[in-house]
Amino acid sequence: MTEGATIRDGDPPDDLTAAEMGMWQAFRNGTVYDLSSGDTVVDDPHGGHPWGEERTVRARIICWLLLDGPPALAGRVSSLKLVGVRISGTMDLAGGTVVPYVELRGCRFDREVRLPEARFTTLRLVDCAVPRLEAARVHTEGDLHLPRCRFHNGVRLTDAHIGTDLLLNQAIVYRDRSGRSIAADGIGVGQDLQAEMLESHGELSLRGAAIGVSLSLRGARLVNPYTRLALNAPQLTVGRTLYLTPAGVGSPLLSGRTPARGTRIQRFACQGGVRLDDGRFGDAVDLERARFTFTDDQELSLRRVQTPELRFLGERPERGGVVLSGARVVNLMDRADAWPGPGLLHMGGFTYENLVPRGPFPLERRLEWVSAATAEYNPEPYELLASVLRAGGEDEDAREVLLAKQRRRRETLPPAAKLWGYVQDWTVAYGYRPGRAAVWMAVLWAASSVAFAHAEHPPLKGGEHPTWNPALFALDLLLPVIDLGQVGFWQLSGAWQWLAAAMILLGWILATTVAAGATRLLRRS
Repeated sequence: MTEGATIRDGDPPDDLTAAEMGMWQAFRNGTVYDLSSGDTVVDDPHGGHPWGEERTVRARIICWLLLDGPPALAGRVSSLKLVGVRISGTMDLAGGTVVPYVELRGCRFDREVRLPEARFTTLRLVDCAVPRLEAARVHTEGDLHLPRCRFHNGVRLTDAHIGTDLLLNQAIVYRDRSGRSIAADGIGVGQDLQAEMLESHGELSLRGAAIGVSLSLRGARLVNPYTRLALNAPQLTVGRTLYLTPAGVGSPLLSGRTPARGTRIQRFACQGGVRLDDGRFGDAVDLERARFTFTDDQELSLRRVQTPELRFLGERPERGGVVLSGARVVNLMDRADAWPGPGLLHMGGFTYENLVPRGPFPLERRLEWVSAATAEYNPEPYELLASVLRAGGEDEDAREVLLAKQRRRRETLPPAAKLWGYVQDWTVAYGYRPGRAAVWMAVLWAASSVAFAHAEHPPLKGGEHPTWNPALFALDLLLPVIDLGQVGFWQLSGAWQWLAAAMILLGWILATTVAAGATRLLRRS
């Protein structure tokens, strides 16, 4: 009997081992084929305990079943469901079309799994030990599940298409020869990509990836001491939210006793640079309690990101930088202690429409935040902050921001202009505190009225002068342009001339400064 006839008849080939014979029958029956021993130490696929021939099947036989397997028994649906099995040889399904359901749990692969350009309905590898997964351009109509698996030489999912969900929860992935742990550039996921509590040792690359719903890296730990980036995901598109947030971890079972149930929190932690440039996110980018550890030349890069909400609520990075240049955000939710210090924050062209501080964020700290982002004077961040505050009804705070902008600008001016700036600031705060002008005018008017009341000033022409009124004369000197009919009719000499000149000069200073401030307020800048 030929092998082809044997397969069509449903009878197994003659050269199958006992373990493979059992797998063959379970495939036709659609049942789980479990070769585990029941000892958790022995059955650990990631442990060092050897698995003998009684638990070993050849990868070639698995490929044979999946690509050209025997028909299912009557009333059954054929599927490959293996538990605690060792697969020897290279499992190579490149370019193949796999119709049966595939689920392997707690299995151990001796060599890499090759799935480039293969097509599946659903593929699940759960808690398996895999030297490497090579699956560029793989296509699944349903899920691709890889939770709790360990990949010792990386995972390649470049340009893969996952119909529904991609699961990498609690997986541990080490880098390949190119330094990448997971290479998934151009991947498309129909619904969620979940990589919660993932351990990535190398670069996690998602360049140009498109995720239909959410991308969750809750509790993940990304470590890449070898190259500059731990997460490299420019031009990433996520339909809803990117989560770089904590995950709840259940308490472990303790031998011989029933533990109190509870959870602990594992934060998202990243050791290495993060690049999310040009990303598009439908709902939010959530960085709550995220922890970033950078070297001096690494950064959290959010250049030109667009999202309705940015939740910048992580720990302040001690080194490296945060770059928001060109990003566009509707709601900026942040904390005062989440932002890095001067020289480590860059916000050129960053725009936001609403500020939603989490916890106390006084205006002084907000001005420090703007100052930290502008090593050289740039009016744009100040004007944007003032506009947002004014739109929220905080007109007084908006004026304080614009005053801070003028003070910052003053430091860039030449000495003469800087001195004039100090005069404007000291007198009427560049016009942003117009109440000061009234106080100064009142003080000067009262003082000069008293002074002029203690002196006699002869008229220039007899019979052609108004009645001497020191208070009205002082006010006529202080108010430019307006003529009250007092100046020009009295003869001043000596110190009185200097006093009159000083009054006229101070009047012009106050008037021009207030006019400039009024113009700025009318322009609402």
